[in-house]
Amino acid sequence: MSRKRHDRGDRKRYGSRAVARRGAAEGEPSAFKREASGGNTIEPEHAAARHVPVLIDEVTFLLRPRRGGWVVDGTIGMGGHAEQLLETAGGESRLLGIDRDPEALARAARRLERFGARVVLVRGTFRHLRAIATDAGVERAAAVLLDLRLSSYQLDESGRGFSFQGEEPLDMRFDPSEGATAAELLGRLPAEEIAGLLAAYGEERHAQRIARVLVEQRRRSPLRTAADLVSVVKRAVPRAAWSKRTHVATRTFQAVRMAVNDEPGALAEALPQAAALLEDGGRLGVISFHSGEDRVVKHAFRSLAGRGFVELEPSPVTAGREETAQNPRARSAKLRVLARGEGA
Repeated sequence: MSRKRHDRGDRKRYGSRAVARRGAAEGEPSAFKREASGGNTIEPEHAAARHVPVLIDEVTFLLRPRRGGWVVDGTIGMGGHAEQLLETAGGESRLLGIDRDPEALARAARRLERFGARVVLVRGTFRHLRAIATDAGVERAAAVLLDLRLSSYQLDESGRGFSFQGEEPLDMRFDPSEGATAAELLGRLPAEEIAGLLAAYGEERHAQRIARVLVEQRRRSPLRTAADLVSVVKRAVPRAAWSKRTHVATRTFQAVRMAVNDEPGALAEALPQAAALLEDGGRLGVISFHSGEDRVVKHAFRSLAGRGFVELEPSPVTAGREETAQNPRARSAKLRVLARGEGA
């Protein structure tokens, strides 16, 4: 029976049940956990409960290691996917979790503390996935996951201007110690470049109008907060063009965040590294939330086809009606999975 048919049969039996299995091997906390507990605010349990990982059943079914080995979560965030994968994979599996955001790592450390020495957490970017894995002693991985979404903490609690619902500083850096802030970027780019990134990364139809109003506004006073950027977008986009489903500034905020963190560049560099890291039969899953990101993933996966890799499904897996009703942020999620053939 082919791998694809076997997976579909397993999925039918597995269904969409949340696996309730608990418990893990005891051990010393990871090096990051010991460091994080000394100086970072650790997430309360109720905060972890509010974070809902998207496509959790699909990720667990498609990426769960069947024979132990390493799971690499290149965007561990709040640790929701990692927790589920560790629970269902059994005690022979270990997890390497990576994130650029130090607060996200501290929260993931708290959530995954009960897994002890099975978890290694590293502050870094998946752009350097191969080097980070090598330093952590990971030669081959049974599964690699890249979830390109912002975590609930980053949107709702980080205070860095990811959300358009407040007066937060216009920062938007995943790593607050690295690179230019959104305010600095928007304060120096010419209107043509701002319009270009809004169109490319946000698919914003009114990119030129927004860029023009933004440059006019900064001549009077610099943009300092998320509310300042929201005000610019609201003035630039005709009221009749405002969506009834999403905030008028959603695309602009997405585009600026992606530019600040060079997300497209990091993704393009990470994908071949992640594929090369897979062991025979290993799987790489990428959850994207933007059509441009999904195109990058699709083209990268298809370029590897015939070279020992196969994309499990020609179309991405998306959230069902029940999940999107419970978690509206899942409605744009797309999961693609690449498998490395046995003996490849």
